[in-house]
Amino acid sequence: MSGTGRGPQEPPGDEGSRSIENAVMFGIFALLVGAGIWLLGAMADIRKVQDCAAQGRRNCATVEVPERAR
Repeated sequence: MSGTGRGPQEPPGDEGSRSIENAVMFGIFALLVGAGIWLLGAMADIRKVQDCAAQGRRNCATVEVPERAR
């Protein structure tokens, strides 16, 4: 038994590998946040159309107007 009482020492990890892992995890996190925001927007649009239809309206579809050229 060693006199330090800490147990076996682990060798230090490669710092380059750790920064790559952090970058990959940040990318995955950003992707999940972006997908969540998109999903919330899509759900809000669907809810608006369903609320319109539940009120008995017939013209619930969104109207897209093309951009005018100047």
